Amino acid sequence: MPFQPRYKFISKLHMQKIITLILMACSLSACTQVFFQPHHQIIDTPTRVGVSYENETIQAQDGTKLNAWFLPASGDAKGTVLFLHGNAENISTHFHSVAWLPAQGYNVLALDYRGYGASDGLPTLAGAQQDIDAALKHLLTHKNVDSSRIVIFGQSLGGAFAIFYTAHSTYRANIRGLISDSAFSDYRKIARDNLAKFALTWPLQWLPWLLIDNDYTPIDSVAKISPIPLFVIHGNNDQAINMKHGQRLYEQANQPKELMIVKNAGHIQSLASAEVRVRFLDFLRHAFSEKQ
Repeated sequence: MPFQPRYKFISKLHMQKIITLILMACSLSACTQVFFQPHHQIIDTPTRVGVSYENETIQAQDGTKLNAWFLPASGDAKGTVLFLHGNAENISTHFHSVAWLPAQGYNVLALDYRGYGASDGLPTLAGAQQDIDAALKHLLTHKNVDSSRIVIFGQSLGGAFAIFYTAHSTYRANIRGLISDSAFSDYRKIARDNLAKFALTWPLQWLPWLLIDNDYTPIDSVAKISPIPLFVIHGNNDQAINMKHGQRLYEQANQPKELMIVKNAGHIQSLASAEVRVRFLDFLRHAFSEKQ
């Protein structure tokens, strides 16, 4: 007898599920590219909220030209904050997180990684590390910046970038502190967390261990930040990156370190709280008052 297939047809719904799973696997096979969602359109500027700024061009080691916004402090600068934004859009939608700092006496350099905003190139994890390095080097020779008074502040993916960079930077002696807000602890684990949220993708939780580049994972670097002070901020209502990621980073870090879990705060929403801003400023004051 000729071979008789056990199933004579696949339902339309079942086929859609199969296609969705295949597309998910294909997107993950692009490795860490799924972490980048850049936009080139400028949505807003500091001047629209009454904050002065200057466009600055920075060149990475590989020649990639990067765009950054420098927000000068009001009066004499107490220090400078290098701001690293999250994975989506560009600095024009993220600068509000730091637009309040110049009035408090702090310069801010807000960087767009390669492929974001007006920066050239395409985003990669290795490229982002070059970009941060170039931005820090830029600040070391900036006419309005005291090179011995720089703190790095990263949000979400920018926090993950900041942790790895600070741990391995050639310029650690110039970094007086690191603030991480809403960062994930591990690239593969955050990919798994997102796959686990939906019944359709739940069976794919093993894929990140095969397809996601974890060479720059924060959890393996955070202990090396010490003796640079670390301040970890995370909202307890963060639906994008569970606060357990922030807690893991804090637990793995060495002293000096601080942790602030912010009640009712969602993803990168903690700085809307006056209490968090006070703690943020306290951390800056303490970091800049410490002897090197």
